Amino acid sequence: MDKIIEVRHLKKVFGENEVLTDINFKVSKGEVVCIIGASGSGKSTLLRCLNLLELATSGEILFRGEDILTHDMSNSVYRAKMGMVFQQFNLFNNLTVLDNCMVGQIKVLKRKKEEARIKAMEYLEMVGMAQFINAKPNQISGGQKQRVAIARALSMEPEALLFDEPTSALDPEMVGEVLKVMKDLAKSGLTMVVVTHEMSFARDVANRVVFMDSGVIVEDDLPEVIFNNPTNERTRIFLKRILDDR
Repeated sequence: MDKIIEVRHLKKVFGENEVLTDINFKVSKGEVVCIIGASGSGKSTLLRCLNLLELATSGEILFRGEDILTHDMSNSVYRAKMGMVFQQFNLFNNLTVLDNCMVGQIKVLKRKKEEARIKAMEYLEMVGMAQFINAKPNQISGGQKQRVAIARALSMEPEALLFDEPTSALDPEMVGEVLKVMKDLAKSGLTMVVVTHEMSFARDVANRVVFMDSGVIVEDDLPEVIFNNPTNERTRIFLKRILDDR
């Protein structure tokens, strides 16, 4: 398999608090890996380390075989290759939908304006937001903002896309529209690492599910194993609680 990301012995400490302990996992090209676990288990911190928004305390993060923690690639160039979609959308409120999807291409990828516009339109079309190109983020719904944020990340044509709980800030009726876009992306072969509380998405769409608890990876297996026959007691307790709540 063509490995895009490999994490080895990753550790992250905030003050006295060890948030990630000896994390090891790989993501191959075209894989959809969902990371599940209770709040505070280290899922989002792991994603932020992968994107260099947090600096790991120790360990290695290999991107296509290069350790990005020691490699001298600029953060913005690396983040263009490893896109991220945030819980709170992180759109520029003073820019239109179209400009939000163009600005990174022009600044980081040095694309000409017209090329950036064509690329932005292609992805806004793909997520069903082409008719809103002149709107500002405060004029559209949460689900629409998240679809624009996905189009913005795709406009950079990343090799992998990280999603940090992309539906958790949305009203329930908007969750479906964002999950549909993500399912379509998974079908298209995009490499995705998704931190999510949406268990049905993890079960139906992921190639692998990683269960984290207290800063460690407890289990990493096929969705049918994790959901139907988990080997670890902690995984069983977590899933029972989550699925009973639903």
